[in-house]
Amino acid sequence: ADGTTKEQIKVPISYGPSEKFLRRISESSSITDDTKVAITLPRLGFELTSMDYDGQRKRNTMSQRTLHVDTGVTSVSFDYAEVPYNFSFRLSAFVRHMDDGLQIVEQILPYFTPEFNVTINMNSLHSKIDMPVILQSTAITEDYEGDFDARRNLQFDFDFVAKSYVYGPVKSSKIIKQVDATIWNSDFTGSGDGLS
Repeated sequence: ADGTTKEQIKVPISYGPSEKFLRRISESSSITDDTKVAITLPRLGFELTSMDYDGQRKRNTMSQRTLHVDTGVTSVSFDYAEVPYNFSFRLSAFVRHMDDGLQIVEQILPYFTPEFNVTINMNSLHSKIDMPVILQSTAITEDYEGDFDARRNLQFDFDFVAKSYVYGPVKSSKIIKQVDATIWNSDFTGSGDGLS
């Protein structure tokens, strides 16, 4: 309330479906028969939900990108045009208290208006590629089922789309140093519509 940070908590994140985390929250795991341990909250989980081809961003398939290392090199590296794909994934935040969930939300939402650009290095030919990550939707799920002793499940879901590319293999080819060309010249002259 006074604008100062009272405590900072690092929230662990791991890959997996939300059902897996909900089951671990509702059931206490055990190392031995005497020791029962519940999952620590808050916790983040994410999963890839779909990969969709994006034809609107497609370039000519035969377009090439070539890498010249230096003048003394005898070959060049190249690849063909990338294939655009939209990768959809979901980030879920599992919390015990609504205040914890809202604090996680306020750490995520301000960066997406509605997209956040991530610069990544794909390969030696495609370095510093900007990949927009777009926040599609946010949802809150609150589970009230069970008696008063049961733990209430609070889940915040964030659906994202990453507009990325899939790249083919990098190939190498020798540099063209000599070209043989045959040029055909006609010896006849034309007059009118016919040939003479």
